[in-house]
Amino acid sequence: MEFLIANLAPVMFVTLFLLLLLGFPVAFSLAANGLLFGLVGIELGLMTPAIYQALPQRVFGIISNDTLLAIPFFTFMGLILERSGMAEDLLETIGQLFGSVRGGLAIAVILVGAMLAATTGVVSASVISMGLISLPIMLRYGYDRRFASGVIAASGTLSQIIPPSLVLIVLADQLGRSVGDMYRGAFLPGLGLVLAYVIYTFVLSFFRPSSAPAIPESARAYIEPSGSRGTRSLSVLMMISIGVALVFGELMISENAPIDERIVMTVLVWGSVAFVIALLNRVLKLGLLSHIAERVTFVMIPPLALIFLVLGTIFIGLATPTEGGAMGAVGAIIMAISRKRLSFPLLRQAMDTTTKLSCFVVFILIGSTVFSLTFRAVDGDLWVEHLLINMPGGQTGFLIVVSILTFVLAFFLDFFELAFIIVPLLGPVADKMGIDLIWFGVLLAVNMQTSFMHPPFGFALFYLRSVAPKLDYLDKMTGKKIARVTTGQIYAGSIPFIIIQLVMVAVVLAFPGIVTHYKSTASTVDPSTVDLNVQGNPYDNPDSATDQDPGKAFR
Repeated sequence: MEFLIANLAPVMFVTLFLLLLLGFPVAFSLAANGLLFGLVGIELGLMTPAIYQALPQRVFGIISNDTLLAIPFFTFMGLILERSGMAEDLLETIGQLFGSVRGGLAIAVILVGAMLAATTGVVSASVISMGLISLPIMLRYGYDRRFASGVIAASGTLSQIIPPSLVLIVLADQLGRSVGDMYRGAFLPGLGLVLAYVIYTFVLSFFRPSSAPAIPESARAYIEPSGSRGTRSLSVLMMISIGVALVFGELMISENAPIDERIVMTVLVWGSVAFVIALLNRVLKLGLLSHIAERVTFVMIPPLALIFLVLGTIFIGLATPTEGGAMGAVGAIIMAISRKRLSFPLLRQAMDTTTKLSCFVVFILIGSTVFSLTFRAVDGDLWVEHLLINMPGGQTGFLIVVSILTFVLAFFLDFFELAFIIVPLLGPVADKMGIDLIWFGVLLAVNMQTSFMHPPFGFALFYLRSVAPKLDYLDKMTGKKIARVTTGQIYAGSIPFIIIQLVMVAVVLAFPGIVTHYKSTASTVDPSTVDLNVQGNPYDNPDSATDQDPGKAFR
């Protein structure tokens, strides 16, 4: 009994993980564990029943939290876009653009994964879409099955680090920080991961050309009557657009503007100029642009415009993340209407899925609230603090231990479970140690991304397994027999990309500036230098009439 009184918090924590490993639902495991040990704590005299009077107010606070409204908005936006055919058009266009390059299809998958991440924020939609569309094409042209599987799964997980990521919303809420600041902080690490994937693809295709061959000449579309690929006019269009965007950036954007805002505004101007030129060329029938130039412009610019509508308005301070999500949902509907893909069945399916995911998040959050209320009542927060704050190495040692712990737990828990269970425990400790919580949150987000790629429980691997061919089949275009993709090949293909993600964790840990640049938008006024003296205060004159009668000051 004395052992239980002295160690109720660690016993409670271990019991929670046993329940999760047994397969019980996360939300109910959290709530049941909290209530069970609450009764034990009351019986042992460690807490009083009155503490649960705060529970209804906490639950009501969750339901009325405006920040969490961004989750259904972004989820709905992603589902509408995924079903509107945007991913298919992007993959086909970018695949044709880079088709002559070894590994070009893989580069197309990475770039489309990044664009889908910046417009959807939903891993399942990205992985399933690209698995259905690009995996058969990659297998048709002889891509290594492990590499093809890995690049599709890894590109889909970019939705968890590139804004408007759902996990960043949850982390900002759990850490008590601004979602906009979390988005700004995660912007450069997200782009860094995209660049790292592309570099890995180039290196692999250089040393092992058979793993990522180029598309054969016979499969390349958009050939000009002269027989050329038409990339020259595309290059000229891009150079003109980039030149105008750079001039605009120098003349119209402040030098003190944060780097993420400068990137978003520059990309917006570049896309707008290219789109206007291509539109004039088509309407006036000038014939200045090739087929591939027009195709790239009309397929890629609308998603970029939607990215600005969502992220740009947040970064430049015109909208909150919730408002940006609402505008993104409206923009997704408009894009679906313009493609003639919007229908009532599609709307109903998107709304049903959005409702299910939103309820899933809210129930986990309610369960984690019950758990944390009991855990703090039995001094569990102090136990965690004493366990971690005295780690050798100070802040660095703490962050390394937390990164290892998150990586190991990601083998068994997904990012929602990690965010709701360990972040409320680790966040206060990091805050007491003087660690910037936005940096801490982005570090955890990059680490949690590996939870989708871990064999054997990675959800991205499960999503890909569900759409990858389980049996040998005949390719309809070539008539050749294509071998199936095994589960072992999918798991093996994920390992290089997990290593890349861990390298990015180390980069964020070693160079916090790639995250903390968000502070450039904060006020630089030192509160201690503010003078609050009011000129002409009647109380400054001891001979004034109000000194004898203070009431005269208010007459």
